[in-house]
Amino acid sequence: MTPPDSSPPPEPTPLSEASTAPIGRVAAFRAWIRGGELGLVFLAVITGIAAGLLATAMSAAARGLHLLLFGQGVAHGVSLARGVDPLQLLLIPALGGLLLGVVNMGIARWRPRQPVDPIEANALFGGRMSLWDGAVVAVQNIISNGFGASVGLEAGYTQVGGGVASRLGRKLGLRRGDLRVLVGCGAAGAIAAAFDAPLTGAFYAFELVIGTYAIASLAPVVASAVAAILTTRLLSGQTYLVQPGGVPSPAWDGYLLALALGVLCALAAIALMRGVTMIENAFKTGVPWAPLRPAVGGLGVGVLALLSPGALSAGHGALHYAFSTEGPLRAALLLLVVKAAASALSLGAGFRGGLFFASLLMGALLGKIFAALPPEIGLHAVDPLFLAVVGMSAFGTAVIGAPLAMTFLALESTGNFAVAGAVLTAVAVSGLVVRRTFGYSFATWRFHLRGETIRSAHDVGWLRDLTVGKLMRRDVRTVRFDTKLASFRRDFPLGSTERVIALDEAGRYAGVVLVIEAHAPETTAETIVPLLKLKDVALLPAMNAKEAMAVFDSVEVEALAVLDGAESRKVIGSLTASHVLRRYGEEIDKRRQEEVGLS
Repeated sequence: MTPPDSSPPPEPTPLSEASTAPIGRVAAFRAWIRGGELGLVFLAVITGIAAGLLATAMSAAARGLHLLLFGQGVAHGVSLARGVDPLQLLLIPALGGLLLGVVNMGIARWRPRQPVDPIEANALFGGRMSLWDGAVVAVQNIISNGFGASVGLEAGYTQVGGGVASRLGRKLGLRRGDLRVLVGCGAAGAIAAAFDAPLTGAFYAFELVIGTYAIASLAPVVASAVAAILTTRLLSGQTYLVQPGGVPSPAWDGYLLALALGVLCALAAIALMRGVTMIENAFKTGVPWAPLRPAVGGLGVGVLALLSPGALSAGHGALHYAFSTEGPLRAALLLLVVKAAASALSLGAGFRGGLFFASLLMGALLGKIFAALPPEIGLHAVDPLFLAVVGMSAFGTAVIGAPLAMTFLALESTGNFAVAGAVLTAVAVSGLVVRRTFGYSFATWRFHLRGETIRSAHDVGWLRDLTVGKLMRRDVRTVRFDTKLASFRRDFPLGSTERVIALDEAGRYAGVVLVIEAHAPETTAETIVPLLKLKDVALLPAMNAKEAMAVFDSVEVEALAVLDGAESRKVIGSLTASHVLRRYGEEIDKRRQEEVGLS
């Protein structure tokens, strides 16, 4: 018989260091990323590299389509087409519209919801974007631009840049404020790569995508912009370069003309933005089947291209030509009208893209046209190239809504600080006129047409999340509305509660009874019916904190019942004004700390 083993039982086998080390390293890396500014800067550099790679790839794809479809006559830009068969100019945009319509039908079945762009993501969703939305917009944008529709690639650049940033930040568990900054870094890298202009990209992010400027966000945004342009330069990639050449410094009258040109650009930009909406509504009425609209619009763009190839694509070649040559005034005016019509037609028909670069071209043309006016009114002639740069920035400000970004674009493309001063004057006036007379940039105008109330990327999504349904208390005390006063006093003695919600015979909200009033000596009613208050005033769970406070202020009470719906009137909770104010103040303080980098 074998004696029992007297040795101690074996200890449980621990996880080996080899298996726990990777998990520990990942956790430590995530903690480092979330723990300070350096981690965010590191992510911003990665985001900028990715944005530069994607912008270069999209630009190369669109340029490849131009050469494939239009031939070598567009080697210097499709908007400078030379020797291209007129039939190609006429039909290729329409064929692109047909292809886009087919692609859109497939996308509608696969992902029926509208893509969320970086501005909307930062305003409403705390920087949460879908990487697939970026792929969808990039494909639509490349098809639109590659087949000659009058749209730029900036929408695709910022969409994919922001999408990559959002995915990276969510994978690493960034806080809401840091994720919003990182999405801004993606947009900064995309625009910086597009124009080889890091300051332009950085301030585009601050003004449009982050919605505010803070010291804490400066380093990551600039790091992303610089990383993006270094990536594009390393790849010898060329996206959209604005090179007006030597621009003379303005005299005092140049500043006056810059002011006037700023007003003119603002009014023209408002007309363009409203024109896009009018054409879009006309297409919805005249072409009921949405997939066919881009083809019809593309045919219209083709007709305009027969008048001037400048109608095609973003207009990079046409802008370079406008800066480098002195043509007749009539030609500039024709190109301005054709480009404005083609851009409005393309966007109204449903082609995917933006007005960023087209607005630069139209502003430059408007500036050159405006330069012909001073001699006619007794002033000294002003260099048309100077006013072209001023018009480019002022028109871009009116459409895009980023005055400092447009000022830095002029500075980085000319290298002339004196010109930048005049440009800053013009963009300030242009932005002011648009805000006072129209109230929207092109991006926020499109949100307005969709029913959204946002006017910038400033974070308001937290307010929408701070709803009555999340703030209310569910443990409410109720009573039948026809309860005897003596029974009420017995069931709800003084000090037991402040108020009781009354229900009708069907269990629906009937009003509120104040306990102190029910116990008042002068109260002699037989039932509590005469004591019912706020019979038609209550909150709904979908209301946000701001809407709830408006109701509290209108009736001047401390607490209200919360109903499940205006029709059913079933009581599901109660809410006090003091609790709403406290939570609202806490969230406001939290957002301010995030903006200054203290969270």
